[in-house]
Amino acid sequence: MPRYIVLILLILLALPAAAVEQYSYRVLESRPQDRNNFVQGLEIRAGKLYVSSGNYGQSRLMRYDFATGEVEKSQNLNPRLFAEGLTLFGEHIYQLTWRERMMLVFDRDSMQPIEWFPLSGEGWGLTNDGKQLIYSDGSERIHFMDAKARTVTRSITVTENGRPVRKLNELEWIDGKLWANIWQQDRIVIIDPDSGEVSANIDLRDLLPTSERRAGTDVLNGIALDPADGSIWVTGKRWPWLYRIELIRKDGQTSGVHSR
Repeated sequence: MPRYIVLILLILLALPAAAVEQYSYRVLESRPQDRNNFVQGLEIRAGKLYVSSGNYGQSRLMRYDFATGEVEKSQNLNPRLFAEGLTLFGEHIYQLTWRERMMLVFDRDSMQPIEWFPLSGEGWGLTNDGKQLIYSDGSERIHFMDAKARTVTRSITVTENGRPVRKLNELEWIDGKLWANIWQQDRIVIIDPDSGEVSANIDLRDLLPTSERRAGTDVLNGIALDPADGSIWVTGKRWPWLYRIELIRKDGQTSGVHSR
């Protein structure tokens, strides 16, 4: 190998990794939600809020009028299934199950089940980029799937400062990036979908006040972009509120990321 190429490689290796942006948050609005919802998946489309609620014997798929909070439709799952993430893709709703390793497919309008197909691993979080389904399996891996062929086309390993980020849970596709909850952590990471590198970290500690917590209140989980206005909503499992947030940089300035 020519010396100049070796020199270039050494220089590149010596360069520091790009700094991970650090954000806190500001709550712009809160809306009540059913405390019984063990939120595993969250999505907003055309004024409707879609929720996947988990736990064995309690799992269901629901659609709400987002403005009023009224339930429009609810579909109970087989009691032996544990619901996880969901996403709307084309004319269908896709919903993951956990240890059963199944992808459930529903009609978008009627919410009636159509079919299911198996996954090679567990199902945790689910979203799409307009071309493919994208899901997490509880590890540091995220998988891109052709919905028609039902095959994984590629997978990425998520790293932060060179270290794998495990327990990736609920996902959302926002402005060409993947946003992910990390199970049992009060933060969201923003991921480059090509490299798998974490480009930003959002610290959401104290989002749900201690006074609002009860027995059974669980972890932060649930990210939804409202395409109508670009707002971002987050929540948790058995939380009483959905929160619309904007990101605040370390210097105290708003990030400009969907603060409407």
